[in-house]
Amino acid sequence: MGEASSSAARPPGRSQPARLVEGLARLCERCGPWGGEKTGPNSTVRGKSGSKRHLLVDRSGVPLAVRHSAANVHDSSMLETMLDVVSPIRRPRGRPGRPRKRPEKLHADKGYDFARCRQALRKRGIRPRIARRGIESSERLGCHRWVAERTLAWLNRYRRLKVRYERRADVHQAFLSLGCALICWNHL
Repeated sequence: MGEASSSAARPPGRSQPARLVEGLARLCERCGPWGGEKTGPNSTVRGKSGSKRHLLVDRSGVPLAVRHSAANVHDSSMLETMLDVVSPIRRPRGRPGRPRKRPEKLHADKGYDFARCRQALRKRGIRPRIARRGIESSERLGCHRWVAERTLAWLNRYRRLKVRYERRADVHQAFLSLGCALICWNHL
């Protein structure tokens, strides 16, 4: 007969050679940090690494901009980035007046109650409607805030976005953008 196959030389019941502990450690050296890019310790879940979504929506809940960051990044540090992502609003031809490029006002929760956030909004010609810490209750803002929370719940309908499976930040951002595009499509 011809040459014997290499599988015939192995003992029955073993399809692969046994792995040693050193081989497993070598595999983990290649895989990089757990969780991937843009992850950080989450203070609400015992310091486990995670990421956070930042969402800017219009009055009806249509997403205008979406970004993600590490869980330990404060919300107020992403405000200017989110405002700069929004493209200018074009008016139909024939309407008199100066064309609007920004929304008139922005509703935000107490996490954005900082002087730098209010200055960034005023610099762009947007009136800030931010709840003040220790002064106003968060219930007054609830009639406006639920729109953003509802859009976040719409994003959670997509299984790929509810739990972050991707290690690469650009892939996760692409899936977030795709989810927002589907929400816009459903709104039309």
